[in-house]
Amino acid sequence: MTLELVLMLAAGLFSVGLFGALSQQSIVMIMMGIELMIGGVIVAAAAFWHYLAPATASGQVVVVAAVVAMAVEMAMGFAVVTAIYRARQVDMTDMAEDLKG
Repeated sequence: MTLELVLMLAAGLFSVGLFGALSQQSIVMIMMGIELMIGGVIVAAAAFWHYLAPATASGQVVVVAAVVAMAVEMAMGFAVVTAIYRARQVDMTDMAEDLKG
């Protein structure tokens, strides 16, 4: 597997995530699209580390830190969505208008 193939995979993941985030109205589906986009970025970062500087361990640390940050961010996001749904039975972005800043 070459760097170009892995970057094409990462671009595909990012593109599908971007389409999902922009085309959906459900808050959960938007968050899943964002997670796919972040996954694509992580795959690209891991590919660059693997093919360009495999001897250094700093690339692994960056990838693990990104995965942990993504997991924490998604857990917090799903907790907020669950709290909004329990409070007002709202799961679509149009119905959650009072969250505007």
